[in-house]
Amino acid sequence: MEVTVSDDRRTILSVKNACAIGSEKFNLQRTEERVTLPRLRQPDGSYKEISYDEAIDRTARMLVKSRKTLMFGWINTSCQAMSVGHAIAEKVGGIVDNGATICHGPSLIAIEDVGITTCTLGEVKNRADCVVFWGCNPAHVHPRHMSRYSIFPRGFFTKEGAKGRKIICIDCRYTDTARSSDLFIRIEQGFDYEFMDALRTALNGGRLSGSIAGVPAEQIHKLAEDFKRAKFGIIFLGMGLAQSVGRNHNIDMAINLTYDLNRYTKFVVMPMRVQGNVTGSGEVLGWQYGFPFAVDLSRGDQARHQTGETTAIDLLVRDEVEACLFVAADPAASFPIEATIHAVKKPLITIDPHINCTTELSDLHIPVAVDGVETCGCVYRMDTIPLEMRKVVDPPAGVLTDIELLKRIEKRVDELQAGK
Repeated sequence: MEVTVSDDRRTILSVKNACAIGSEKFNLQRTEERVTLPRLRQPDGSYKEISYDEAIDRTARMLVKSRKTLMFGWINTSCQAMSVGHAIAEKVGGIVDNGATICHGPSLIAIEDVGITTCTLGEVKNRADCVVFWGCNPAHVHPRHMSRYSIFPRGFFTKEGAKGRKIICIDCRYTDTARSSDLFIRIEQGFDYEFMDALRTALNGGRLSGSIAGVPAEQIHKLAEDFKRAKFGIIFLGMGLAQSVGRNHNIDMAINLTYDLNRYTKFVVMPMRVQGNVTGSGEVLGWQYGFPFAVDLSRGDQARHQTGETTAIDLLVRDEVEACLFVAADPAASFPIEATIHAVKKPLITIDPHINCTTELSDLHIPVAVDGVETCGCVYRMDTIPLEMRKVVDPPAGVLTDIELLKRIEKRVDELQAGK
């Protein structure tokens, strides 16, 4: 990737060799509509610019006053900022949840249940000769995935690149990823569990008949043999599995399928994580509290986690929180409308570099620097490999980084709790 910046290192002039998602992230930095001061909603619905000091004081007072604050997001920010946010949550008794609750949360539940046999994307590039995309479409969601890791690159043991790999796409509809595949298997929507169960039956010597999930039994047996012949295979699991009928049980079955395959060859599985640094949020929460998302700290130092009880959408729909702090995310664009309505009825503050659906519903919008563009920090790739983001340009004058902002909020919370 090549980024051309101005002499004063405050403006990005051009971006080359970036994917569509990367280009958008860098080009958003130079939009003319960039917000550089916190905006407070007025009674008539308009916004008034206020100072950072006032915004920090308002945020800290809301957190201290609320007995149960939902602190959701942590998608497009660094692991260092998350750690500061978690410290605030401990002090005010908040609930920390991230984007996994609306994407690969079921995958995390499945991994807690049955474990996982996985690898790094580097191993996929260098070793995999059988690549399965199940319920995902990386051609759109992960634009560089196929060219850097899974289909086209030439690796140490895969010197022929795409010619030496068998690419299989399993989905309920024909996608652009299916167009790049050697084999496309269309299954009935919502029947992934039954299809994987049938595939495991075929692997274990059972005989199938008729049609399962819309796929003839003969084709399932042939697919099982294709898997057995692979030297190193990987199944990439998409949200088509995690957010359809069965959810975590689909992922359970997929992981157990790889366990069965490892009796014949080497096979691994990997969730196709999305939404920026959501993997990093799960990692930080995991090594701090033992749970990757939906961590309830409202009872003090004792962390609690229960899907359906401490997850963000369920808390909002049941009207169980008193305030909301959304950080580096846009839940109004993805939450169910009922959850969004309940969030808007509460004191709502959003911390995000840009204007989005959620900021326009918030009582207070606090802008920060763009992570990975205007500030550095640690993020995690989908295969849980930590990477260090580089700072490219300086943020607009006066705009704080998310770490600076959260540390100042934490300091003000300490002062308020001390009676100052």
